[in-house]
Amino acid sequence: MVSAVGGDPVADGLVASLNRPGRNLTGINFFAVELSPKRLELICELVPQAGVIGLLVNPQNSNSTHVVHEVTRAAHNKGVRLEIENASSDGEIDAAFVTLASSRAEGVIVDPDHFIDSRREKLVALATTQAIPAIYGFRELTAGGGLMSYGVSLAAVYRQLGAYAGRVLKGASPADLPVQRPTKFELVINLKTANALGLTIPPKLLARADEVIE
Repeated sequence: MVSAVGGDPVADGLVASLNRPGRNLTGINFFAVELSPKRLELICELVPQAGVIGLLVNPQNSNSTHVVHEVTRAAHNKGVRLEIENASSDGEIDAAFVTLASSRAEGVIVDPDHFIDSRREKLVALATTQAIPAIYGFRELTAGGGLMSYGVSLAAVYRQLGAYAGRVLKGASPADLPVQRPTKFELVINLKTANALGLTIPPKLLARADEVIE
C-alpha cells in the first residue's frame, strides 16, 4: 500500500522505520506536526502586534496533542498567548470563531485535518465575518478565499505517490521503499482577501511567497 501519512509513522506503529518500513505500507510523510510552529511564525510576521493567536484543531486527530504542544511552545517563545479551540463538528467550528473574536484573537492557525479542511467554505466565511487573519495548511484553502497557507504542495505529493504506486505495480515491495519526505513546500498569499480584511502584507513576507493570488 502507498499512502500519504501525517505525524510520526514510526511512533504511530505504521512502519518499522522510515528507511525500511518493513510492512505492506510506504508513502509520503506530510510533516503535519513539524510545520505548525512555522505557521505561527508566519501569522505573527503578518500581524506583528498580535498578543493573542488562536489554534483550531480537531481533537479526534491523533496528531492534535503533538500540534498543540509544539505550537504552545512556539507561542511562548514569541511572547503571545495561544487560544486553543477544539472542533470536530460544524457547530464547534462556529463556536470556536465566536470565542476567538470575543478573546480578541488577532490571528488563527487552522491545523490541517481531513474534517476541518473539508469545511473550507465555512472556515473562509467565518474568518472573514469575524475579521480574523487565518493561516491554513494547504494552498487549496487559500485559492478558495483563505488569506494565507503554508505547507506541502498536494500536487507534488500526488506525483510522488503516483511514482511510488508505479514501482509497486512493477513488483517493488512497499516494505523496502523508504517513506519519503515532501519535495515541495509552498507559501501562498491571497491579496484579495488581505484587502478585504484591511491588511497590508509586509513586503518581506510577500517577497517570500511562492504564489500570490490577486
